[in-house]
Amino acid sequence: MHARLTFSRVPTNVKFEVDDCEAEWAFQHKFDMIHVRYMAAALKDWPNLVRQCYENTLPGGWTELQDFDLLYHAEDGSLPEDAPLNHWIHTLLGASRDFGNDPCPGRSLGQWLLDAGFEDVQVDRFPVPIGPWPKDQHLKTIGSWNLVEIEDGLEGFTLRLFTQFLGWKPEEVQVLLAKVRKDLRNPRIHSLFYL
Repeated sequence: MHARLTFSRVPTNVKFEVDDCEAEWAFQHKFDMIHVRYMAAALKDWPNLVRQCYENTLPGGWTELQDFDLLYHAEDGSLPEDAPLNHWIHTLLGASRDFGNDPCPGRSLGQWLLDAGFEDVQVDRFPVPIGPWPKDQHLKTIGSWNLVEIEDGLEGFTLRLFTQFLGWKPEEVQVLLAKVRKDLRNPRIHSLFYL
């Protein structure tokens, strides 16, 4: 399935296509650049996707993968093991894995690239704070925006897996999410994940 998207302000050498990246790629040509970003918990077979990237990148071309390790933690120990935020993220990640999707591909991307045959692999890992707790102004800004993004998507991340896959009642999910929001906004909890 290929669907041509049209935009009024796109350079002539750029086109957008909608496709299933986990299906076998049927492109008639190889690419100078392949960019895959933020597919955590969306894919069942990451090594296959990376293999297809390798097979469809021109010699001398680039493939760039950016993704998360969505396991929340606090390097200073400020995220209690029994916190609702901790319970929620572990339940969410476990359900995603049980569903067959990897919610933490970030930690494996480098190895998958090497396994596929890529050379000169560079892996960069960045902490992404949740909330405005960091002292560093740049990280404080990132954490503030990240908190907004997480809170805006909290129900979307959670409802389907918890209700349809784990069998929770919607009311039970909402009660947990209210507690999660409180933890997310707690300035004494210095949670983060890695990109």
